[in-house]
Amino acid sequence: MATINFGGVDETVITRDEFPLSKAQEVLKNEVIAVIGYGVQGPGQALNMRDNGFNVIVGQRKDSSSWDRAKNDGFVEGESLFSIEEAVERGTIICNLLSDAGQIAVWPTIKERLTPGKALYFSHGFGITFKEHTNIVPPADVDVILVAPKGSGTSLRRLFLAGGGLNSSFAVFQDATGKAYEKAIAMGIGVGSGYLFETDFKKEVYSDLTGERGVLMGALAGIIEAQYAVLRERGHSPSEAFNETVEELTQSLVPLVGENGMDWMYANCSVTAQRGALDWKGKFREATLPVLNELYDSVASGKEAQRTIERGSNPEYRQDLEAELKELRESELWQTGAVVRKLRSK
Repeated sequence: MATINFGGVDETVITRDEFPLSKAQEVLKNEVIAVIGYGVQGPGQALNMRDNGFNVIVGQRKDSSSWDRAKNDGFVEGESLFSIEEAVERGTIICNLLSDAGQIAVWPTIKERLTPGKALYFSHGFGITFKEHTNIVPPADVDVILVAPKGSGTSLRRLFLAGGGLNSSFAVFQDATGKAYEKAIAMGIGVGSGYLFETDFKKEVYSDLTGERGVLMGALAGIIEAQYAVLRERGHSPSEAFNETVEELTQSLVPLVGENGMDWMYANCSVTAQRGALDWKGKFREATLPVLNELYDSVASGKEAQRTIERGSNPEYRQDLEAELKELRESELWQTGAVVRKLRSK
């Protein structure tokens, strides 16, 4: 483990220098890692671990598109691709990578096959933290661990293939064998993490739900819609409004922030842009702080979890979701975006 100073605060992190892949392979050499669910996180984690030399099997419903996807990715029925029930029985580390709603539905199937000494692995603290809503309470004789890559499974796989890694948090909720901590770190290295930082299940889910509803997705989409609307109402064309709101953000400025930080991005913009951004960022911070505090309180109270479960378990959810996404897709804002993206490549 290494102590790294983050903005004046020392944190202990684990990198591939302190815990190399060879050590992870040694720790998990006798384990059968059963990846349950092959949707968002499943493919990236399963393929990265398989490529890293771990014994990986996939458990998935046979009559699903995800089953076919796993087969196309080289998992062989009867050898490394099984029903959920058989995969849980065969596995010694059970990676529960189903959606939150899927985890609730399948939990009884998994729980009755968790024999003593197995490890139950999550990439999200939702099911364990909000047990009053999910009823996911593991037996006392199994390890319960978490590795949460800070991004999508697609990004995890893409960075892995490029020789990089997506940073991940890790946590131990229950150590029945005395080896849970080492298993969690080995799994984090195995799935292709850049570096690992320790958390707990509650903090992981609180930060994750706040981030998704806030800056990462909800706030980003909301402020994009607001600025686009203001520019259009003030007489700007769709192309101009979109380019000034989305295209420059995603294609120019955010990559600069990712490369070297916000100050570096400011330093590489015009004086007019620098001055305006620095003068106005405080106003946006003060305007959004109350909203983000309200959001965090809603997450911590369990309201967001309850709403997610209620909406996600509705049989008509997929149909309702498609209607919401259709409305987004067919809005002038994102129809303009589709045209801009095509023109970008010409």
